[in-house]
Amino acid sequence: MNTPRNSLTVCIAGALASALLFATVVPDAQAQSKREKMEAIRAKQRGEAPDKAVQAETLYPKATREQPDARPTRSGAKALKDVQQAFEAGDYARTIALAGEVAADEDANAYDKSFAWLFAGNAASSNGDDAMAAKFFQNALAANGLDNDNHYTVMFNLAVVQYGLDQYQQALDVIDRYIAETGTDKVEARTLRGGLLIALERYDEAARLYEEQLAAHPDDKNVMMNAVAAYQQAGQDDKAMALLGDAHARGMFSTPNEYRALYVSYINSDRDAEALAVIEEGLAKGVIQQDAQLARDYMVLGQKAYYDGDDARAIEMYQRAAPIADNGEAALNLAKIYSDAGRKAEAAAAARQALDKGVREPEQARTLLGGE
Repeated sequence: MNTPRNSLTVCIAGALASALLFATVVPDAQAQSKREKMEAIRAKQRGEAPDKAVQAETLYPKATREQPDARPTRSGAKALKDVQQAFEAGDYARTIALAGEVAADEDANAYDKSFAWLFAGNAASSNGDDAMAAKFFQNALAANGLDNDNHYTVMFNLAVVQYGLDQYQQALDVIDRYIAETGTDKVEARTLRGGLLIALERYDEAARLYEEQLAAHPDDKNVMMNAVAAYQQAGQDDKAMALLGDAHARGMFSTPNEYRALYVSYINSDRDAEALAVIEEGLAKGVIQQDAQLARDYMVLGQKAYYDGDDARAIEMYQRAAPIADNGEAALNLAKIYSDAGRKAEAAAAARQALDKGVREPEQARTLLGGE
């Protein structure tokens, strides 16, 4: 094109320049269901053996901790029943108050205190007070009266809560102790540890951890996506893209973020045609939505095509972006390209659309309207 080319508006500075990080998936419960756990608690409070089905399921068979004699005192059993009933009724303030009374009782044993603090921690967490939940979970561990399954479940949940409080080093210390003492190979524990390493910017360690996990669990999509995040943060973008490409080829994608992770990687690697093919597949399957995020991604493709001199592809991308964008910047860029090509009527129509949706510099759109 011989005429001077307009400078396109850059609406998403840096949006594709950095890696797309996926949040670590951290479940909030262990293998037992809440119903089973509560039934076990009830049985122990009554001084009875838990249900055989629950009793047979040992969550931490490799634990090195010696099991304590996990039994309540007579008075503690009654008091813990009151704590439990308050918790089940959703009265979290009363749960915490009653649990505090149990823990302060001079006649309470280690079991009474540990279970009281466990209920208090769950109540605080349910009430959205993670700082207090962490404190209560720490108290439950310090009292050291729980059986191994409950003791280590509390330890895991403490690490999760600390993670949520951005107490990354403390949480890593707790999860490392949890893994060392239980000998567990549970995916959720390693996933949490990897997320903490990423949060602490120990990216190479996180990448190695997820490599090991992926080798052991090649079909686990959460592990795969966290490995992608670790590779990206470690600057190993080729490995991240290879993982995503393999997952896509195996039909593992089912969410917009998964599709976007792959096509953003392709865009960053100047594999725009492949990126567009992934977008179109996601749209055809109804996974990717026609929304403002997609509009911004189309704009990146349009801008790249424009500066590569491929005006036809640039126009196509901005035509796709303009109607679904949340402002008029895509339409304004479309108007500029039409103007460069001498297509004045189309430039004016696009400029009018830009003004209708709102742009940062409306005078640019008004100037393009003047050529109508």
